[in-house]
This record gives sequence, structure tokens and C-alpha cells, in this order.
Amino acid sequence: MTLIAELSYQCPLHCPYCSNPIDIGGDKYRDELATEDWTRTFAQAGRLGVLQLALTGGEPMLRRDLVALCAGAREAGLYSSLITAGTLFTHERAEALKRAGLDHVQVSIQSPDAQDNDRIAGNVSFDKKIAAAHVAKELDFPLTINCVLHRQNLDRIEEILELALELGAQRLELANTQYYGWAVANQQALMPTSEQLRHGEEAVERFRDRVGPKLDVLWVLPDFYEDLPKPCMGGWGRTAIVVAPNGDVLPCQAASTIPGLQFDNVRERPLEWIWSESPAFAAFRGTEWMQEPCRTCPLGRQEVDWGGCRCQALRLTGDAAAADPVCRYSRHHERVVAARESAGTEEFVYRTMRRPVRA
Repeated sequence: MTLIAELSYQCPLHCPYCSNPIDIGGDKYRDELATEDWTRTFAQAGRLGVLQLALTGGEPMLRRDLVALCAGAREAGLYSSLITAGTLFTHERAEALKRAGLDHVQVSIQSPDAQDNDRIAGNVSFDKKIAAAHVAKELDFPLTINCVLHRQNLDRIEEILELALELGAQRLELANTQYYGWAVANQQALMPTSEQLRHGEEAVERFRDRVGPKLDVLWVLPDFYEDLPKPCMGGWGRTAIVVAPNGDVLPCQAASTIPGLQFDNVRERPLEWIWSESPAFAAFRGTEWMQEPCRTCPLGRQEVDWGGCRCQALRLTGDAAAADPVCRYSRHHERVVAARESAGTEEFVYRTMRRPVRA
């Protein structure tokens, strides 16, 4: 259904929960796909049946060919969404993107408070983000506001809700931090308390009751506060394709952390072959790979959650094929419980492309 095009890992912000790999400072991702590589991939995605295209990064607006890429997406029949920090979304560039066929704009906001937003983002950016949201509305783009939630902004949940309403957004994504990429290095600084999450969920419900369908609010509880796993990315190799800036094709943004998997590249293989035939996409597709307790799940959820998250299982157990420790039936579930209680710092390790950071 969805192609996630990570156009570049370069970004003016330094968000400590960024899902980009922590080794972006090396050479692996500096050889970014050319315009024709991306437009060819979009055309192949359209023929494969993909419906939605997320133009993301890093910051996709750092690509000088973004207008051409939006035109390529329109020609391929894809519904395109720009996932941007907003700092480069000027009226002039937005008009060009609109003419090229961009369908939807999502602007990220780190906090409804300007000073707090800039601290979390690691860069002065709040005013530009608000201006970008206004530009999107002026040009009649459908607008989504995204705010990744964590321990250091959850107490402002009511202000976040009101800001999205004031900006005229159709959708507000309140996705609590999931611990991949840079969020792993910042887990202790980001992990919320159960009281914060309870308060946040109650605030969202009150807001929904008051505002109704005028603003669609998505609230996603973090995995570490669940006792049954979610179907990560809709299940490995089931609904989404991620293309990294260098052209590697992955089932999810963090899949490159799994040792032993070789990811094919759109420079060398057609997208349809990668989706249908590549060993990496087949590795955890379906249920045959499952170990216990997933294989004989007492709740019969094998084809509901598809085993949960493979990258999370690897990080917490050392085995990508193990049961996701979020599951209460996993023998490693206590590690998730312990992580909830491990918050103990306010200091961030900020995302950077200068050098790798060890988690």
C-alpha cells in the first residue's frame, strides 16, 4: 500500500527520537539516488499497486529536485505526502510543489512551546514550523500536524491539541516514541511514565468528545506500555516498502540493524522483484519462521500481530526471530517492564551526521 521514500538523511534538525540509523555519519548513505532513480522507482511502485507515497528523510526539502520528484509521483498515480520539519517550506517552494502534484503536507512540531520545541529539535525552528502550517493552509493542502510524544513534552498534551486545532489541521498524529534509531540512544530521556500516558489518553478522549470529526486525532501508545505486540509496519513485508537514500529497499526503517540480511537496491533490481523474490523480504514474512510462543500463540494472534517487531526482538533478546518482548507470553517480557522504570536523565544525545553514536 505504501512506499516510504527516505530521500535524504540530511536534516537541519537534530531530534533525539529520529528513526534514521545512528550510523548516518558514514559513507553508506551519502551516495543518494538521482532524480531518475527515484522517478523510475515511483513508476515501478505504481505498477506494483502501491497507493501512497511518503516523501520523507531526514528533511526531504533539502532535495533540489523535489518538484521533479512530486511530478514523477503524480505521473505514477501515487498519492504523495510531504513529511517535513517545515523550516524550508516557503510559500514559493510550496506553490511549485503544488503545481507539480504534491497532494498532502505533514509538518512536525516538537512542542507547542517555542523554547521547548527548539530545545528538543536542537535548532531554532518553531516560528518557521508555524509559518509552514499557515502556508499549507493558504495553498489548500490537506494538513497533518505530527508531534512525537515522550516524557519531555507529554505534559503539554492539551496545548498540543489546541495548537493543531488553531492551525486548521485535518489530522493530528500523536505517536508516542518508538525505540528505534536515535531513540535507542535516548531511551532513558524519552521514556514516559504511566501517569503521563494515562493523562494524555484522557486528554485526547476529552478533546475528541468536544471537537468531533473536525480534527482527526491519532493516538498511538508506545510498545513498551503494551502487553501484546502491534503488527510492526502491518507485518514484515506485507503492506509497506522503505527505500533508503542510497536505494536499499527494506521492510521497515530499522531493518538494517538485523545482521545477516542483505538488502537489494533499486539501482540494481526492479521493485517488484525485491518485493516478491528478495530473501530479505521473505525472511520474516508469514508465520513459518516463528518460534515459540508465537508459533502456537495461546491467543491465536499469529496472523494478527505477525510476531510483532523483529528489530525490537533483536535489540532486547539478541535474536530477531524471538517473540517480541512486548508480548506478555515472551520469556523476556520483564525487560520491557524494566525499561519502563529506567527513565533517569533529561540529557539528549542529539541526532547528527558528523559521526556514529553508540547506543
